[in-house]
Amino acid sequence: MTMKKLVVATGLSFTLLAGCQAGDEEQTSNEPQNQVENGGQSNNDSTNDSGKSEENQTKDHQENDSQNDNEESNKEQDQKDDDKEGAAAYPTMAETVEKNGDNLTVTNPDSIYVVANKERNLPSDFVPKNLVEPDVSTYAPEGDPKRLMVEEAARALEKMFKGAKEDGYELKAVSGYRSYERQEAIFAYNAEQRGEEVANQVSAQAGQSEHQTGLTMDISTPSLGSSLTEEFGNTPEGKWVAEHAHEYGFVVRYLKGKEDITGYQYEPWHVRYVGKEAAADVHEAGVTLEEFFTEEK
Repeated sequence: MTMKKLVVATGLSFTLLAGCQAGDEEQTSNEPQNQVENGGQSNNDSTNDSGKSEENQTKDHQENDSQNDNEESNKEQDQKDDDKEGAAAYPTMAETVEKNGDNLTVTNPDSIYVVANKERNLPSDFVPKNLVEPDVSTYAPEGDPKRLMVEEAARALEKMFKGAKEDGYELKAVSGYRSYERQEAIFAYNAEQRGEEVANQVSAQAGQSEHQTGLTMDISTPSLGSSLTEEFGNTPEGKWVAEHAHEYGFVVRYLKGKEDITGYQYEPWHVRYVGKEAAADVHEAGVTLEEFFTEEK
């Protein structure tokens, strides 16, 4: 996996985003090149001069070796070109936002690469397509919408939970999809109970929550019940998630020490689906989505 070029952001500065074009690309894989058959050329000309025959054979092998070297060189160059093309396939944040009054609204809410945060709002009427209930153990009651995820993310979550179980760890889902209206009610409650300043640190305002995308699941483990606390990061299950989630296409969204960039406290329980390729790159770099989907190519 080739590392995409990263430009590290130092904070949530998005004033440069106004007036940027909207766009979104999905990364595609390229067809593998055909294998080149190697071998000596046959010489149908008969000769009584054995020395000359050996010289011709040597020359033929040299030509074949040269041809093979050229093929290998071409393959290496094609791979470099593929890597550059792959790097360009990730959308920048500047390309996926538009001015909407006093706010910035994302233009790719359906993309697995969408970045929503305190500066980048999801449309208030956005509801993800293909919401399904992943077949995993969950604390959410039957029929609760927070059991749901976008199908692609749901299937990946099933594989991640299965992988954890095979390694001896038990994960349980807590909260997935939340509608704009549901997030609005949650934030209002937190603000009433704890004050708006604290509420802004621990929960998102409506339109700014990744849960509305259907690509996120809050997870826990039986030792903690359904509570979502930083302690999850210190449990064997939390450590497994931090180390292996990217193998299934997920990243731990809100990292410790990155609060000034994400705008939220450390949340080891909050995993976000971005696909295996991007997840591997984000994990290897140890960055946030704000830093990975940078402002410019």
